[in-house]
Amino acid sequence: MSVTLSLLGGGVFVASLVFFAYTYLGPFGRILPAGSSVWPAVLWNTAIFSVFALHHSIFARTGLKARVIKVLPPALERSFYVWISSTLFLIVCFAWQPVPGVIWQVSPPISTVLFVVQIAAGVLAVMSARRLDVFELAGIRQVLGPPRRAPREFDDSGPYALVRHPIYLGWWAFVWLTPVMTGTRLVFAIVSCAYLVLAVPFEERDLVRTFGQSYERYCERVRWRLLPFVY
Repeated sequence: MSVTLSLLGGGVFVASLVFFAYTYLGPFGRILPAGSSVWPAVLWNTAIFSVFALHHSIFARTGLKARVIKVLPPALERSFYVWISSTLFLIVCFAWQPVPGVIWQVSPPISTVLFVVQIAAGVLAVMSARRLDVFELAGIRQVLGPPRRAPREFDDSGPYALVRHPIYLGWWAFVWLTPVMTGTRLVFAIVSCAYLVLAVPFEERDLVRTFGQSYERYCERVRWRLLPFVY
């Protein structure tokens, strides 16, 4: 039963990411005529994304994990988190309200270049996640066997030699380097990237508590957290 729940949770996790890519590249790119009220949609979108973001913060950095383990087997704790997180993300993408207006719209060949960069950004995020063990992130590895042993030193080769959070870098590039920046996409890019900027220091604090000097040495080797030469 635990294996089935974890596998299904992993499927929902993948489905949420695929649905986001489809939604952002498709419906979010529809240009709506300016003139209608913008703020109701902006406030609604910010509110539903905040619910998704709060789940991340509360579950990861409070005693909720300990309470979950008292009810569920420890191996299902990550899967429980993935189920809720992925479901909330699906709801965010489905319930996101369109925002009128267009900020920029570029034509070929620049639009083609930006689209290729977006695809490359998605590949970067997937490759970076694979280095962290995708099956463990999705809550599957925990029910199939012991997790991979953490390395003595953080591997700073590949994308992790550029920034400490290349998955987030891929996200930034994907949501911002779009050929058509509609009002809908702009609100999503601002809200989601603001959350990442706020979350990174707390995430790194947790990593230091977990891995100690190994992660501190990695931070010394790789200066930039998310955006090279910026942050």
